Amino acid sequence: MSASNSYAPDRVEMFALRGIPLVRPGDDLAELIGNACASNDLPLEDNDVIVVAQKIVSKSEGRVVRLSEVTPSAEAIERARETNKDPALVQLILDESNEVIRQHHGIIIVEHRLGYVMANAGIDQSNADSGQVILLPEDSDATAAHLADTLHATCGARVGVIVSDSIGRAWRNGTVGQTLGVAGIQPLLDLRDTMDLFDRRMQVTEVAIADEIAAAASALMGQGDEAKPVVVVRGFRAMPDENASVRALLRSRELDMFR
Repeated sequence: MSASNSYAPDRVEMFALRGIPLVRPGDDLAELIGNACASNDLPLEDNDVIVVAQKIVSKSEGRVVRLSEVTPSAEAIERARETNKDPALVQLILDESNEVIRQHHGIIIVEHRLGYVMANAGIDQSNADSGQVILLPEDSDATAAHLADTLHATCGARVGVIVSDSIGRAWRNGTVGQTLGVAGIQPLLDLRDTMDLFDRRMQVTEVAIADEIAAAASALMGQGDEAKPVVVVRGFRAMPDENASVRALLRSRELDMFR
C-alpha cells in the first residue's frame, strides 16, 4: 500500500455537535443528529463518520433499569459480598454476561453477551437518574446500521456510524473510546502482505481504524457534563463496508492469551 492510496489522511477534522438534548426512551436519534447538524451549520458529507456515544443509544432504546426492581440471586449476593458491590447491580452484570472472567474489589470483568470483554458488563450509573443504571444497547451494530441508513435517506450523505463507549485497558490507567457497533466503514484494516518504507512485507499488522476514530472522538465528547455525545469525523478516505460488524475487532477465544 503506497502513500497515495493509504487509508491514513494528512488531515482530519472533528466536530462535536452542540445542542443534542437529554435523550429519553423512544427518541429518534437520527432526527436529533440531523437537527443538531442543521443548528451547527454542518451539513453531512459522503464519507463522514458519525460517532455516537453509547449512553444516548441506550437511553433511546429504553435500556435503563431501576435497581430497586431487580431481585438478586444467591450468586449475585455472594459476588456482591466479595466485591463490595450492590447485589442488584451484580445481578444485572450477570444477566448481561456470558461468563465472569475475573473479579476484584469493586470490579467484575466479564465477557458481555455480545462478546466484549469489559468491566461490569459496561453497566454505568453516570448521567443516569438516581437509583437507575444504563445497560449497553441490545445490538450496537444494528443501531449503527439503522442510523447510517436513516441519515442517508434524510440527509443524502453516505456516512459511516460508530457507536462508542469509554473502556479501561488491562495494562494502562485511564479510559479511551472504543467501538461497540459499526456500520458503513471497515472496522479493521488488514495490512498484512503490504510493504513498509523499506519494501519489507508486513506480516501481522491489522489496524483497528474504528477504535482509533472512536478514541479520537471521545476526546471531544468528554466524560462528565459536557453534553456532546455526537461527533462528526471528516477527512478519512472511503472505506466502505456494507457488512461491517464490531465482531471483526473481537479477538477469538483461541487467540486470547489472558483467559
